[in-house]
Amino acid sequence: MTTPPVHATHPALVARLKRADGHLRAVIEMIEAGKPCLEIAQQMQAVEKAVTNAKRALIHDHMDHCLEAENSEDDRAELRTIARYL
Repeated sequence: MTTPPVHATHPALVARLKRADGHLRAVIEMIEAGKPCLEIAQQMQAVEKAVTNAKRALIHDHMDHCLEAENSEDDRAELRTIARYL
């Protein structure tokens, strides 16, 4: 079994996701505390954007570092597959 690659950008990505996780926990607390729906929706939008940006960074990193320069058919298929998540 091979070890998946760890890229230089992964620690920053983990930090970004941990911040989003903390932010999501705060949104849950807002709901439980009965905060106004507008405030909750605004904060949920911020969490969603943070996760979307993290996903995009991961995918771009993968495309930059994991796909072979020779662009084999397998690489092109993998690119098509991962691009669906953008």
